[in-house]
This record gives sequence, C-alpha cells and structure tokens, in this order.
Amino acid sequence: MKLLNKPLTLISTYIILCTPTHAQETIKRPNIIFLFADDQNTLSVGCYGNPEVQTPNMDKLGAEGIIFDKHYNTTSICMASRANVMTGMYEYKTGTNFNHGNMTPEIWSKSYPILLRKAGYLTAFAGKFGFEVNGHGYNCKEFFDAWGGSPGQTNYKTEKNASMKKYAKEYPHSTLSYGAFGQDFIKRAVKEEKPFCLSISYKAPHRPVAPDPTFNHIYKDKTFTKPANYGRAAGAHMSPQSKQGRQYIRFHEWSYSDKYDEVMAKYFQQVYAIDVSVGMIRAELAAQGVADNTVIIYTSDNGFICGSHGYGSKVLPMEESSRVPLIIYDPRSNNAGKQLHSTALTANIDFAPTILELAGLPIPSNMDGVSLLPLLKDPKQDIRNEISFINVYGALPTTSLSVITKDWKYSYWWYGDKTMEPQEDLFHLTIDPDEMINYATKEESREILTTMRKTYDRALAHWKTNTTPKSKHYRYGKLFDRNIPWQEKISSKKKTKKEKVN
Repeated sequence: MKLLNKPLTLISTYIILCTPTHAQETIKRPNIIFLFADDQNTLSVGCYGNPEVQTPNMDKLGAEGIIFDKHYNTTSICMASRANVMTGMYEYKTGTNFNHGNMTPEIWSKSYPILLRKAGYLTAFAGKFGFEVNGHGYNCKEFFDAWGGSPGQTNYKTEKNASMKKYAKEYPHSTLSYGAFGQDFIKRAVKEEKPFCLSISYKAPHRPVAPDPTFNHIYKDKTFTKPANYGRAAGAHMSPQSKQGRQYIRFHEWSYSDKYDEVMAKYFQQVYAIDVSVGMIRAELAAQGVADNTVIIYTSDNGFICGSHGYGSKVLPMEESSRVPLIIYDPRSNNAGKQLHSTALTANIDFAPTILELAGLPIPSNMDGVSLLPLLKDPKQDIRNEISFINVYGALPTTSLSVITKDWKYSYWWYGDKTMEPQEDLFHLTIDPDEMINYATKEESREILTTMRKTYDRALAHWKTNTTPKSKHYRYGKLFDRNIPWQEKISSKKKTKKEKVN
C-alpha cells in the first residue's frame, strides 16, 4: 500500500523486478473488469429469479461471486448515470446530464480511469462513453491506453463504430465485438506484464430493436409471464406527474400493450448476446492465466420498465427503472463460489470508490459513494442507510427527487397546476416490491412518512450545498423543496428545452 505513494516509475520497477516472471504472479495488484449494460433490468437475468431467460454466464458469475439484490442507479438515464459511475458522485455534483451540462475537466481528472492510469494500470474503454468532457467531447481516447469507444448512442452495427471497425467482419453486431476487444486487450496487458482495468459499456439491450440475428433461435416463438404489476390498471395509483412524460406514452408506442412477447423476446435476446460476450472475456482470462487475479463487476446504467404499471423506458423512480443487476466476483475472496447474496443498499456512485480501493488507491474526499469491498467479505452487513434517486431529465412535471432505504422509497412530485396537486409516494419495498400500495395515504403510516420526509429533506439539503458551480441543477433546490408552494415555483420557473431522444 505504501508503495502507491511513490513515483510511478518506482512502482512499475517494483512490480516488474521484484516479483516472479509468470504473468499471474507478476501482477500483484488485481486486474479489474467493469462490464456495463444499457437499459438492463433484473427481470432479464436468470440468477435474479426469472427461469424464462437464458443467461448462463451471468448466472455462473453470480454463483461464483456476490449477487446484490438492492442495487440502485442514483439517476436512471444513461448520460448522468455514466458520469455517476466514473466519478463516484451524485448528478448535481458532476453537473452532467442531457440539457444540464457536460463534465468539466476538473471533475474528470478525479474519475477512476484517470486515477488508475496514473497509478500504473493499463486502461481500456470500449462502447458507449455516454457523456462529454468539456474540451474533448465524447472522444476521450487520449485518456486510455486502448480505445474502442464511440460517441452518443453508438450503433448496433459494428462497422458504424469507427474505433471498432476492425471487428466488423467477424462480429457485425456490436455486442460480440466488445467481447473480442476485451480479449485483445487482456492479451496485450499480459504481454506487457501490467495490471489492467478494462471498462466495456455495451449498447445492448438499449431499446430492444436490433438484436444479433445469430441468436434468433434462443427465444423463437417464446411466450413470457407478465410481471404482477403489468399494465395500465396497475398504474392507477401512480402520480399524475409521472404520466406527463414519454415513459407513459411508450407503453403503447413501443408495443408493450399489444406485442409483449415479441418485444420481450428481442430484449432478452440482446441480453443473451451480452452473456455470450461475458463468456468470451472470461475464457480469455483463463487462457492467459490471469483469471485468479481479476475482479469482475457486472451491472447496468439503468433499468427498463417494460410495461410495469403501464409505462415504458426508464428515468422514473419505480423499481424496474431504478434497481438493476449487480454482480461482483473477486476470485481472491474467501466467499468466492458460495452463491451468496447481499441485501445491502448499494448504488452506482459506489463503483469508483470500489475500483480505487481494489487498486490500493485512496478514495478522493469528493466522492459520495463508498467502497463495496466490505460486502465481499461479509455480505450480511450494511454500508449505508439511504440513497437519493434523482430525475431532472425530460418533461418538467416528471422531475422529482426520491430517497430509498432498504425497506422504503419516498418520492416527492413537486409539480402542480390546474389539473394536479403535488403528490407524495411512499412504497414499502420489502412487503410490496411491485409498488402497488402508496402508504403515503395510509393513516397507519404517519410515523414512517414523517421519518422519510426528514430523510428527503436531508438529501435535498446536501443537494443545495453541494451542487457544482454554475450548474443548472441549482434550480431544483427550490423546485424540490416540500415547504415552498407549487404556485411560487411555477411562477418563477424557467422554460426548458424539448426532450432529446435517448
């Protein structure tokens, strides 16, 4: 650990000269692989309890590692979530989201890819980068040793992603091309005898429209069981504010209402392709003799609603959108292979601190997240009491702030007009995981409602005092305040730009 405070050249010298020559023994610091899906919910993974899907490699990873049952993205939209992951900070501190601003170089300089590379790790990124760094745009190639990244949404056709074109002939669909990229980078890192950090951000299963035809047979003619909270009838109690954005419209637009099996077959097929890619990467780790020293983290940038409560897409605080799969496998752990689950409350802001601690590096004080390594040692413990869930993307009435504990989720829908009043939602996630009962309207829940309001107020206070300078996030300090009448908020609100397609 103390060596990490020495100049980088001395660290490299120690690793190369003072250890055996065999690759697996030479790399004392663990290799780290961060695999990031796009729009993947827990329904799509077998080890999360759905026997109708095929995810053998994810299931194997879960059996060997730790499956996290209460993992949330603090913002359920790609641009903001990816910034959360890289920096370990809430959105209002990164200032990064559609129509709200890009990441500043100062904030980017404290991201986990930058810090690991400075510490001697060989770093690589491939896939959907997802946000812009001022002065660099989406193309952050110069910050990595190997680059397969692409701007914006990227493309399912490999040939359309300039940095990945060399894989297009063998892997015309982008999902498997990222597996091939990972294999090549692992080979390079072993040859150079360096610890490595590989970050891959798949485009799949982002809006299920273009699955790899190689796997058309997997779910051909399959039918699927609808969730218990499926359909418009199961969303009557949901706030009118949440129904003002495109998430409500897309229940019909994206055919969840009349072609559920067809849409879900495409969605699950895209996840299956990721599963194959995961298998490719793990096979290469074994072939290169570094599997026993490589930590693998698998998760998604946000969930996907897929018809629950009569909504589609993501963004909103409901479970299908905010809670996502998380599997961490550390082969060095005494708990590896024990098929363990953790019910600790975890968040996407925890990845940067976790990755830095894995590498033996200090965690910057600016980070809001905490390391998840204690949970690998003892999955039964807890690391926090609550997290915030943020939505400032899209139609103004749908914006909201939520706070989540292990048992409860409280959301405050601040917006009001002639047709609707501000609404509070209070869901008991333990006994009502489908969020079918709003306890905010129940007299017997007065005490817990008071407690969750206080939790919410603390979260908003942190927002108000920690918003990045000159950020558009400042305005929400007033909009989300429960003690300011909605009429006062509406009279002073600024006009917002039209939603961008994501």
